[in-house]
Formats: sequence, C-alpha cells, structure tokens
Amino acid sequence: MAGDRVAPARDSEQAIAAALQRYRVMANVVGVLLILLIVVAVPLKYLAGMPTPVTILGTAHGWLYALFFLSAVDLALRAKWSLKGSIVTLVAGTIPFLSFVAERTVTRKMRVGERV
Repeated sequence: MAGDRVAPARDSEQAIAAALQRYRVMANVVGVLLILLIVVAVPLKYLAGMPTPVTILGTAHGWLYALFFLSAVDLALRAKWSLKGSIVTLVAGTIPFLSFVAERTVTRKMRVGERV
C-alpha cells in the first residue's frame, strides 16, 4: 500500500546516493550556464551591445545556483562533510570550469567512502 511506505533514513546509503545524483546534475547545469554566461553572453554585451543574453543567462544561473547550493548543502549534511569541504564545494559553483572539477572530486570521494 502507498501509505505503508517508509522513507529511507536521512543518512542511509540510498538517501546519500540520491543526494549525490542531485548535486551532480546541478553542478553540471550551473557549470555550463556559467561558462555560457562568461564566454558567450558577456562578450556579446560588451562587444556587440547585446545585453539580453547576460540578463537571461545571468538570471538563470542565479536561480539555478541557489538550487545547486541547496543540493550541495543537503549532500554535505547527509554525508557529514567537513566545513572546509562544504565551503570549497559551494564556492566552486561560482568559478568557471571549477564546478566540473569539484563535481568529479566529490563524486570520486563519495564513491570510495571518503569524507569531503
């Protein structure tokens, strides 16, 4: 029965794996948007006088970074990351290309059972 389902414990392996998947998706989405913003939209704004791409991509990146932030914090709390690892991971979402490096590092460490 649907009412008989029990949610997995907050720090169970299943819950941590699901949180890791959410984090990975958001890290990649935020990373791609940030690169598009910096490499495409900003030059269009200043070299071609087209501010619309910056407005659109900047707004999208801002909102999606908020979701990235929440997914990273959720994963950090579930997996009991260190404060330093949590902060470094969160800051990585604000630097072009670094979110990809951080995502790979976090994923590798999580899969072998290391603390971030």
